[in-house]
Amino acid sequence: MRVDCEGCAGCCLDWRPLAPDDGGGRRGPREPLDDVYNLVPLTRDEVVAFVERGVGDAMVPRMWAASEERAGEGVEIDGVDVAAIGGRPAFFVGLRKPPKPVAPFGHSRRWLRSCVFLDPETLQCRIHGDDEYPAECAEYPGHNLALEQETECERVESAFGGERLLDDEAPEGQRGLLLGPQAVGSKVFAHPDPSRLGGAVERMRRGDLTAEDRAEFVGVAAGSRPGSVEVNEERAERTRAEVLETESWVSDAVEEWTDAAGELGSEATDAPVGAEEAFGAPETPGWDAVRE
Repeated sequence: MRVDCEGCAGCCLDWRPLAPDDGGGRRGPREPLDDVYNLVPLTRDEVVAFVERGVGDAMVPRMWAASEERAGEGVEIDGVDVAAIGGRPAFFVGLRKPPKPVAPFGHSRRWLRSCVFLDPETLQCRIHGDDEYPAECAEYPGHNLALEQETECERVESAFGGERLLDDEAPEGQRGLLLGPQAVGSKVFAHPDPSRLGGAVERMRRGDLTAEDRAEFVGVAAGSRPGSVEVNEERAERTRAEVLETESWVSDAVEEWTDAAGELGSEATDAPVGAEEAFGAPETPGWDAVRE
């Protein structure tokens, strides 16, 4: 896909505070329990790869409210009727979006929720081109075009001007577009034991998930079997423990930004520079290198 990403990162951050009347709303048929914008769904293999890379703490789950039109399809947890598959709470796993000081679309530095792998200075992805780079990101906005849905590029163009989407034809051979039953166990997972999720649903709604909550869902995703709701509990438990033991630059950076952040959308003129690299984050090449 040909897109102009320099100075944008619209698909990697929540820019609604900059243009509350123009930002896209919820996509998909169900209402998420969280309010994270543009949460990228990871496949089971990608979840495992992030854990093996030592950044299992970079991931966060999403659950949805059960459909009101289909009475009895959900599971009640923390007083919420949660969407389920075969009586098991459904979820997917994405990348965390802490507040960061970023300057997209020609704005000054502002506090906006941004993908954990987005360099707030260059607005480039720290893992672009790596083996762990999610297929959903690599093929964006191809999936939207294939489904005849508005892209984030077009939303940014409408709100801030410029030309971001340079090619409006969906490419052939996209890998990450999993829809329907084939997504179960590969991109949409089913938690085997709702009783283990007491409190987690309420914390998800508040945007206050704990490390234990995130590790629980990541473990189940890693232990899931593609095409099935079955979970290898031994692998899930092993992954859960590994994620809880993870001490990567990601958690340090999230804590740094969360403690420093002002109100979302507010000026971030006094925010530190180079904080993530100081914790060990991989550097990005800068836009001059990309243009060359």
